[in-house]
Amino acid sequence: MSAEPAPASAAPEPVPGPEPPKGGGEPAEHRALILTGFGGYDKLKVQARRGADPRPGEVSVSVRACGLNFADLMARQGLYDRLPPPPVCPGMECAGTVRALGEGVCDRQVGDKVMVLARSGLWQEVVNVPANQTFPMPEGMSFEEAAALLVNYITAYMVLFDFGNLRPNQSVLIHMAAGGVGTAAIQLCKTVENVTIFGTASASKHDSLKESGVAHPIDYRTMDYAEEIRKISPKGVDIVLDPLGGSDTTKAFNLLKPMGKLITYGVANLLTGQKKNLMAMAKTWWNQFSITALQLLSQNKAVCGYHLGYMHEEVELIRSVVAELVNLYSQGKIKPKIDSVWPFDQVAEAMKQMQEKKNVGKVILVPEAPKEESKKAEN
Repeated sequence: MSAEPAPASAAPEPVPGPEPPKGGGEPAEHRALILTGFGGYDKLKVQARRGADPRPGEVSVSVRACGLNFADLMARQGLYDRLPPPPVCPGMECAGTVRALGEGVCDRQVGDKVMVLARSGLWQEVVNVPANQTFPMPEGMSFEEAAALLVNYITAYMVLFDFGNLRPNQSVLIHMAAGGVGTAAIQLCKTVENVTIFGTASASKHDSLKESGVAHPIDYRTMDYAEEIRKISPKGVDIVLDPLGGSDTTKAFNLLKPMGKLITYGVANLLTGQKKNLMAMAKTWWNQFSITALQLLSQNKAVCGYHLGYMHEEVELIRSVVAELVNLYSQGKIKPKIDSVWPFDQVAEAMKQMQEKKNVGKVILVPEAPKEESKKAEN
């Protein structure tokens, strides 16, 4: 999946781009967030880009909101292999309105509100993407919610149901439970009868987690979460969602009950500060979990790996998952929780909010400052 940002050679200076024309004439300049190199928060700049007409099979979308994901923090430090080399426009998900159709597109109309999924390139005011990477927004959904749905909820859904085979009366450990995937996973667990949720997060987030359905919030900063789980459930848990990597994957495997499933979908332990930390990288890889097929045989446990960034060719599979998620949203069973909304100009602050783990729910980027200058979205 790839959204096609305008050429990286375009004007380097930030300019407040005009609203793109609705048709005819030379494409206007628009604003885009560009990763100029790997490193700290200052490596992302707002720059002017010249648009282009959509190619056959593509749609052009006026972007209203973009999702910030943990992978974007990794990408800024050069730790995410699915992002093309800088200078590059990041962004794997956005939501907006179709403004133009490429030749041969017949299942979208100008004016349609859509969610967009791509490998990169979506953090800009206007994007051209293949029509099959767009998904109609359900009735009543805001652009901010739409930008919060795809990456986190597709990940949580496939990890819990396709790999995890979650069933009634089971128990699940969700790390980073107040983050985007964590929030999605909690809501999806609640669609299954009598699932017991253990969730790790800092103590200040525990009340919020209890309200959302976490039976046992655990402060990973002050206690050993494995010991705390064993006190409550001596046999362990049925499913562990592991976005951490390193030694935490080993702990996760050891926490599984017989027939339990560990699904690893990230290496958040690599991220310790604004810039790449070679000691953290060495420690994480040194402690990386490893097991042979023969050892696995006697354990009666499963280990799975999930990476949405490598699913871009599985169009029908992803489309079926999105259809299920839209259905759950329409039934009121899931609802993206928005932590905060930041204009492109404040992308550094938005990243800091997530990297310092202050967010409860999704961090959203918008091309222009919200009319109400309140950071917390009312949700």
